[in-house]
Amino acid sequence: MSLPPLIPRSILFGNPERATPLLSPDGRRLAYLAPLDGVLNVWLGSTGGADYQPVTRDQDRGIRVYFWGRDSRHILYLQDKGGDENWRLFAVAVEAQTERELTPYRDVQVRIVEHDKHFPNDVVIAMNREDARRHDAYRLDLRTGKAERVAENPGNVVQWVTDTALQVRGAVASREDGGFDLLLRTTERDPWVTTLSWNAEDALTSGPVSFTQDGQSLFLRDSRGANAARLVRLSPSAGQLAVLAEDPDYDVAEVMIHPDTYEVQLASFLRARREWTVLDPRIAEDVDAVRALKDGDFLIYDRTDADDRWLVGFTEDQAPASYYVYERAGKRGAFLFTTRPALERHTLAAMEPVRFTSRDGLTLHGYVTWPPGVPRDRLPLVLNVHGGPWHRDVWGYDPEAQWLGNRGYACLQVNFRGSTGYGKAFLNAGNREWGGTMHQDLVDAVRWAIGRGIADPERVAIYGGSYGGYAALVGATFTPDLFRCAVSIVGPSNLITFIDTIPPYWSSYRSMLYQRVGNPETEP
Repeated sequence: MSLPPLIPRSILFGNPERATPLLSPDGRRLAYLAPLDGVLNVWLGSTGGADYQPVTRDQDRGIRVYFWGRDSRHILYLQDKGGDENWRLFAVAVEAQTERELTPYRDVQVRIVEHDKHFPNDVVIAMNREDARRHDAYRLDLRTGKAERVAENPGNVVQWVTDTALQVRGAVASREDGGFDLLLRTTERDPWVTTLSWNAEDALTSGPVSFTQDGQSLFLRDSRGANAARLVRLSPSAGQLAVLAEDPDYDVAEVMIHPDTYEVQLASFLRARREWTVLDPRIAEDVDAVRALKDGDFLIYDRTDADDRWLVGFTEDQAPASYYVYERAGKRGAFLFTTRPALERHTLAAMEPVRFTSRDGLTLHGYVTWPPGVPRDRLPLVLNVHGGPWHRDVWGYDPEAQWLGNRGYACLQVNFRGSTGYGKAFLNAGNREWGGTMHQDLVDAVRWAIGRGIADPERVAIYGGSYGGYAALVGATFTPDLFRCAVSIVGPSNLITFIDTIPPYWSSYRSMLYQRVGNPETEP
């Protein structure tokens, strides 16, 4: 037995051949990202056709975020300058191949709030144009480029929510104690009213999803009175709260809303793998048909205005992402592409979900990616720590895990306390535990792997980016006997500096950071 041939890093980490497909709202065209002279741009062609042409010509950092205009005649995309994260919004007329910058403001960050099929000429955006610390809400006319401010941020609003009439009628505001308030108003001319409050322990497992069609109720993720985030329907005027989907141990993840009725149709839970709960029986057969298209976990990324076609993506552990156009009438799918077809000639590594118990009794979940072609015994192991830390690793194709497995390393990814998706008790167990029990979980993961005979105790490394980079530095500093190597990628090395140098538009999250990381003014 021996390892398979090396996979070139360019195949694993370079630009995908194609990625991120989206159907035009009328279903006639398909767009995707692909390299043009080595830079990712938007390409366009007829759905089911073979002739695709670039409609953008970025020559710098490439385009990563784009979407269709609801008129099916424009492509909209976000781009910053040199990585400054001040995102600007551009529109491309697909027929004329002309491009306009819709938000030509210096040092201003644009966020997309809503672009609704029933209002194809408007998009609601948030911009910090008036004050770098806060994002106000604007209604942007795509025809004229005029932006009208429709909601002023008092300084603590972190999210705006539109109703089905594209009116900004909801907001989430941060509080000094690290909690959030849900604010509602009857019209854009009326004052805001605090409708409910989430304390700090519920803040990261709760929030609005959307208004209902009549604008009188909302769908929320809500962990009040429960351990994990439930999908609920809140009717403020009636004082009613109805639970639609829940799991005692896992938060509701993705939610799919019908584009016309605005009813919830699907909700997912990220357990060891993604699992879906069907809430609308009218699409149950469609979900079964999508599931049968391919092995792997699926997401419905897009759907036409007529809702006759869905754009479906699949992730697997031993294959790159693949995409299909699903035809609802015939309950069949047409294959589009995989993102990295060059990988098809290579042997990829299998990823296995695992679970174990921490030293203080918490159940921890994670994944081991096994190097192919060699015995699974006393392997060199890389502990690959996810960033965030309010994030989690999931099952599926992971280029870093494949790179390590292909080179002969077992890759261990663990969702340590403070990771999302496992309910608020698990999430909040990581509060103020950077370098503390969060790191103990990582140490326990390595010792579990050694005890199971997976890892050679003399050949263990710790590796990660962002929070994972911080964890790597902690590993090298506090448990140097456990790790032979530590790799920190953009990891903060000083938590005081980290908190003191957050961008101005993070200021509304400062109280949350004090709650979850620590307050350098009051804590040693």
